[in-house]
Amino acid sequence: MTFDANYNPYHTARPPVVGQNGMVATSHPLAAQAGLDVLKAGGNAVDAAVAAAACLTVVEPTSNGIGGDAFAIVWMNGEMHGLNASGKSPAGISAQAVLDKGFAEMPKFGFLPVTVPGAPGAWAALSGRFGNLALSQSLSPAVGYARHGHPVAPVVAKYWQGAYRSYKRLFDGPEFAAWFDTFAPNGNAPEVGEIWKSEGHANTLEEIGRTNAKSFYNGSLANEIAEFSAKYGGFLTKEDLESHVHEWVAPLSVNYRGYDVWELPPNGQGLVALIALNILKGYEFTHRDDVTGLHRQFEAMKLAFAAGKEFITDPSRLTISPNEYLTDAYADLFRSKITDTAAEPVAIAPNKGGTVYLCTGDKWGNMVSYIQSNYMGFGSGLVVPGTGIALQNRGCDFSLDLNHANVLVGGKRTYHTIIPGFMTKGGRAIGPFGVMGGYMQPQGHVQVVMNTVDYGLNPQAALDAPRWQWMQGRQFTVEHGFPQHVAKELARKGHQMQVAIDSGGFGRGQIIWRNEYGSYVGGTEPRCDGAVAVW
Repeated sequence: MTFDANYNPYHTARPPVVGQNGMVATSHPLAAQAGLDVLKAGGNAVDAAVAAAACLTVVEPTSNGIGGDAFAIVWMNGEMHGLNASGKSPAGISAQAVLDKGFAEMPKFGFLPVTVPGAPGAWAALSGRFGNLALSQSLSPAVGYARHGHPVAPVVAKYWQGAYRSYKRLFDGPEFAAWFDTFAPNGNAPEVGEIWKSEGHANTLEEIGRTNAKSFYNGSLANEIAEFSAKYGGFLTKEDLESHVHEWVAPLSVNYRGYDVWELPPNGQGLVALIALNILKGYEFTHRDDVTGLHRQFEAMKLAFAAGKEFITDPSRLTISPNEYLTDAYADLFRSKITDTAAEPVAIAPNKGGTVYLCTGDKWGNMVSYIQSNYMGFGSGLVVPGTGIALQNRGCDFSLDLNHANVLVGGKRTYHTIIPGFMTKGGRAIGPFGVMGGYMQPQGHVQVVMNTVDYGLNPQAALDAPRWQWMQGRQFTVEHGFPQHVAKELARKGHQMQVAIDSGGFGRGQIIWRNEYGSYVGGTEPRCDGAVAVW
C-alpha cells in the first residue's frame, strides 16, 4: 500500500499515528487508553478491543451501551474470523401483534423495538476464544470509570444534551424514569468536563466479567431485565435471554483493484458496501473531485442499497445466497443500469444511527475490527433500573409488511446497520477499518476504501476527506468541505444536492493499516473525540 504520510489536504493537518507494539483507535481517548493499558498488561488485540468496547459504554453512552449488539472481524495468527453477536426479537412478538396495537410501522422507542442484547455475549465470546486475559481484567478499566467517574468529552456532551432535550419532550411514562435517573441524575444532561459516574453500570460490568456474561443471559442480571420488561408489558422474557447465541461466521469479500475487502454476511449491511465496490471496480477513478466518478459512486450506492434493503434479513431466512450478489455477472448487470443522469431507486429512507467503531492491533500482528451499538443514540430510552443497562431499539428496523423478507416475527434477527470492515492483499492482512453511523456505514466504507486504494490517501487523510451521503430518492447531502462547483455539476446530472449544517450525520471512523515493515499506521475520526493510542 502506497500513500504519502505527510499529505493531508482536508480537515486537519495532522499526520497518521505510527507504532510497533500495539495500537488502539477509538472515538474516545479514555477508551483508546483502556485498550492500550490492557495491551501493556500482556493482553492481545482481542483483549484490547473488549476493554475499549466496554469502556465506551461508560464514556460514550450516547452511542452504545451494555444493552446493545456487536459484530467483529478478528485476524488472529494469520487467519480471519467473523463474529455475529446480534440478538433476536422476542419469541412472543410478531408484526401482527404490533399492528394490532395500532402501529403502521415499528416504533423507535419503548419496549416494542427491544431485541435481545448481544454485546455482553460478544465480549465473553471474543475473550474466551482468543484472549490472553480474563474477561474481568479486560473490563476493569470500564468498571473504574463507571464507579469513580470521568469528565464528559465535548462531542459526547453535545449528543447527550440533544438526547436529553428530545427525551424530555417524548417520554412521559414511568418505564422511562430510570433513563433520567441514570443519565440525567441532577435534572440535566452533563456539561463538557462534568464528572459523570454510574455505580449500577460499574456493578453490572463487574458481574459480567466475573461470570463471563452468564449472569446477563441466565442469572441475576437476566432476571432484572425480564422483570423490568414484564412490569411494563414488554415482550422480552428470561427465556429470550437464555436462548441467545452468538455465531462465528465466514466473512464475505470482493477484490477491489488487488485488495480484498471483507465484510460480515447478513444480517449486517456489509453486503451493501461490497455490492457497490463490485460495481465500481469496473470504472477508473482518477481523482476524488471528478464529477463523472462521483456520479457513478452515487448511482452504485443507490443500486446496492436497493438490493440490500430488499434482501438482507436474518441469515437463517435468506432466500438467495449473499455471494450471488457479488458475482461479476451481477456487477455487470448493476453497472448497465448506470446512465449519465441520476436515477430514482426503489428503496426506503435511511434512519440515523448511534454506534461506536474501534480497531486494535498487537505486537504479534493480530488485529480486530469491532463495532457496537444501541442504535439511534441511547437506544429504546429504557434503562433497567439500578443496572446502567440501556436497552437497544434495533427491532425498529423490522418491517410490518407481512410479505417483506425482513418482516417481524418472533426469534428473528433484523436487518442490521452496524458493520466492521477489514482489508487484505495477497493473503496478508492490511488491517481493520470502519465508519459508524446508521445507513452511512456502507457509504463510509466505500469512501474510505476508495480514498485509500484509488487516491492513495494515508489513514488520517482518508478519514478527514469530506464525505457525501445518499439520503433517499435522488437526494444527497455533502459536508461543507465538499467542493461547491462539483456539487453544482452533480445537481445538473439530476442529483438533489444539499450541504449539511454540521458533520454529525456523516459517521465516525477509525483505521489501522499494517505495513510491510510490521509497523502500524493509524487514523482517527476528526468529527468526534477520537484518539489513537499507540505503544
